Amino acid sequence: MSASETTDTPVRQAARRARTAAADLAPAPRTTRDSALLAIAEALTARTEEIVAANADDVAKARAAGVAESVVDRLTLTPERVAAIASDVRDVIALPDPVGEVRRGSTLPNGLELRQVRVPMGVVGIIYEARPNVTVDAAALCLKSGNAVLLRGSSSAHASNTALVAVLRDAVAQAGLPADAVQLVPGESRESVTELMRARGLVDVLIPRGGASLIKTVVEQSTVPVIETGTGNCHVYVDERADIDTALAILVNSKAQRPSVCNAAETVLVHAGIADAFLPRALEALSEAGVTVHGDDAWQTVAGASARTVLPATDEDWASEYLSYDIAAAVVPSLDAAVEHIRTWSSGHTEAIVTTDTAAARRFTALVDSAAVMVNASTRFTDGAQFGFGAEIGISTQKLHARGPMGLPELTTTKYVVTGDGHIRD
Repeated sequence: MSASETTDTPVRQAARRARTAAADLAPAPRTTRDSALLAIAEALTARTEEIVAANADDVAKARAAGVAESVVDRLTLTPERVAAIASDVRDVIALPDPVGEVRRGSTLPNGLELRQVRVPMGVVGIIYEARPNVTVDAAALCLKSGNAVLLRGSSSAHASNTALVAVLRDAVAQAGLPADAVQLVPGESRESVTELMRARGLVDVLIPRGGASLIKTVVEQSTVPVIETGTGNCHVYVDERADIDTALAILVNSKAQRPSVCNAAETVLVHAGIADAFLPRALEALSEAGVTVHGDDAWQTVAGASARTVLPATDEDWASEYLSYDIAAAVVPSLDAAVEHIRTWSSGHTEAIVTTDTAAARRFTALVDSAAVMVNASTRFTDGAQFGFGAEIGISTQKLHARGPMGLPELTTTKYVVTGDGHIRD
């Protein structure tokens, strides 16, 4: 056991405060929790200038350090983005309250009344990278579901997160709830992350949000239970009986509508029976969208004939979550070959099939083992808001507890309430 697990460090002190706050928050009525969320939305609007000014410091440091513009974009907060975040909080207010929902209930033969009800997790830790909007999304969803939250963003967003959490805490206290229901984990070092991961007994669950390296570290090193939000190596499969115009629209939207997010497509697989007709138009459409293709021999051959450039694909490309204007591309001999490719390389996030063949769609959805499978729809729809869940806490690619976009119900567990009338067991 490390010293941090036996010493009352600032991180563990914060976790203890969160645990106390969670005990007060759990029984709070929905009206009180919703009042806190409304106060948060109003405070974000009123203090936008303060938030954007703090964010500007983070953005300037990121650019000076040569951080990629795609990362800078995720880091940046503008007045319009703050307004959108506040609007998302208002949307959460309108969502059904999961706490107290009866999952099942019955009267047993002996007369005992049995109910399984949703209850808050308790203390939820979120470890995430340079996306300060996650700070508010996570806090709003945790508060709505009756949980205290410990927020550990990346050091690159520290000024932004500090400003946001100050706003959140003031609003929560204004509504009569403990301010410690929302806390920024003290410290910017890796040690503070390690301490959070080892705070078993104080923190009930950890949710990592970020790249593959972050998620792998949390899953492998945490002693606190983890809900794994996986990377998005998503695939679009264009079937032999696809409508080409529909397939082109779905492919370009899946890849280029916003390439820096986990539900963007990273690989396109095309059935050999439609390749001659589809590949030239796909190359043109992807090129117009600014996408670089990393393709197999078939894609390179078509590119050579059209004077377009296709980089040769390697195993690294099939495994990549690019999060950029790049896509891996292959021609496959059959639907089953596409499924085999997906099984080999997918991260289990989202896969899509484009086809007019109902039987092919059914076979694809039956064989593909991912959190979401799209039929004639963009991979970009795998999103809590798009699914009608409100702002999501993350997209789980594991199979225990939660899978896919995680909304309010996924931030609860259950307990059994058994009511008797002096019952004793024989």
